[in-house]
Amino acid sequence: MFKFWGSQEQQGQPRPQEVAQGPAQSWYPPSVVGSPSSSRPATPTSTSSSTSHSFQSPAERPLSPSPAEAAAFITLLKDKSVDELRKLLSDKDAYHQFLLSLDQVKIQNNIRDELRKETLQLARENLEKEPRIMELRNQCRIIRTTELAAAKEKLNELERQKEELLRSCSPASLLQRLQEAMNKTDEESEALHRQFLDKEIDLGSFVLKYKKLRTTYHKRALIHLAAKASPTA
Repeated sequence: MFKFWGSQEQQGQPRPQEVAQGPAQSWYPPSVVGSPSSSRPATPTSTSSSTSHSFQSPAERPLSPSPAEAAAFITLLKDKSVDELRKLLSDKDAYHQFLLSLDQVKIQNNIRDELRKETLQLARENLEKEPRIMELRNQCRIIRTTELAAAKEKLNELERQKEELLRSCSPASLLQRLQEAMNKTDEESEALHRQFLDKEIDLGSFVLKYKKLRTTYHKRALIHLAAKASPTA
């Protein structure tokens, strides 16, 4: 197996090209690189000094994978050579290809693609319904400007008729109408009496008509008197 740089020999003497690269060329997070002064990947054989150097507080520590995921990552990385591991750290495209080959990433990409397809399908369905929505909106506008206006006008007319009917059926209005009917009957009887005095009508016809008019007058007068005496009047 290849000799990793976790050994004491390589820890004491870092290679010049690795020092020259420095942390400026490391575009990976600290959890991937392991130490800002080295471009080496973190391995299970790292010493306690390098571990303590890259230690972070719980508030600053990034989210760690589960033990099963970490074991899967180690399984994928342990068979790679030093050159392949160094390429993953130095070559962004190689790292990206390796990342896309992970099962967890594939699952997430598949879910993202399915969600994107569903979203596009919903958008297409909404666009297909747009003409129908516009048609219904135009119908509502027509109803609001024509039929609704006519219905409001008819409703206002019915409200006016109701108010007039309520006013005509009020106690005061009924008493007023009864008084007017009494006055009219009284005037008709007086006119009939003048006709009899002027000999314009015979006695038999006068008596019959005059009796009927006076009977109607007194009935209305009694009703009027009783209504005025009523507490609800």
